[in-house]
Amino acid sequence: MYIRKKRKPVSEINVVPYIDVMLVLLIIFMVTAPLVTQGVKVDLPKASAEPLKDESKPPLIATVDAEGQYYLSVGDSQDKPMSAEDLATLVARQLQKDPEIPVVVKGDGAVAYDQVVQLMVLLQRAGVPSVGLMTDSPEQKK
Repeated sequence: MYIRKKRKPVSEINVVPYIDVMLVLLIIFMVTAPLVTQGVKVDLPKASAEPLKDESKPPLIATVDAEGQYYLSVGDSQDKPMSAEDLATLVARQLQKDPEIPVVVKGDGAVAYDQVVQLMVLLQRAGVPSVGLMTDSPEQKK
């Protein structure tokens, strides 16, 4: 006759399934994290902000006002409001003439952040390698 031994209950927790689940979640997060990140690439200066030097070329200033209208000024010349396509065409022409010309974005304080980002994307599509953001110093703001 065969006698069965009674097994003692195991009082340890098997953690192997938990480790498997953690590794699967880690892989999921590693794959999806780069897909979630969005943004516009902007080359920020490595030093403290200083005004543009007088001997440098006059910059292209792409402006979006509080009503969301676009303007482009080259040096001291101001233009009338223009469409996004016209702005991109003019910027592309200026870059063909002089690829080293600096480009600065000037956004009204009352305009939505989305409008400024859309202007930066428009400039990127026109071939601008990097843009600067124009600000007022705290002393000038009233």
